Amino acid sequence: MKFDDATNDLSIYAGFAGLSGVTTVAHIHCCTAAAGTGTVGVAVTPGTLPGFPGGVSAGAYSALIDLDLATSFTAAFVNNFGGGTVAGARTALFAGLDAGTAYFNIHTNAFPGGEIRAFPERVPEPASLLLGAMGIGALVLTRCGRRRL
Repeated sequence: MKFDDATNDLSIYAGFAGLSGVTTVAHIHCCTAAAGTGTVGVAVTPGTLPGFPGGVSAGAYSALIDLDLATSFTAAFVNNFGGGTVAGARTALFAGLDAGTAYFNIHTNAFPGGEIRAFPERVPEPASLLLGAMGIGALVLTRCGRRRL
């Protein structure tokens, strides 16, 4: 998953194969009590993620979700984790991704509660990574310059 800080868009890329059943729905859950374990209600997209392939046992998925929209979250998540606001829900989701308490879940007819569960980490969009690298480089150059004086 990648997040664009400028647009508040969440990019999701997932590949899956070898499922015991065929896909029914997929969504992002947040926020479990402990990192990498447990279950919790759906946070992102009521129903299923937009365009997620249903009725298949293998495939790939890619989507861009606008996290400025209330419709991108479940009402329960906005109210229980987001303090009643979309901005709060977005903040709670990113805190969950950073803490390892949010998970991507693919449900199948063989496992209606979810056959695949992955606890992804949030990855900043490339411009943020470049900016961070430039900042680190500037610090290194500054420190090297001080040693020479």
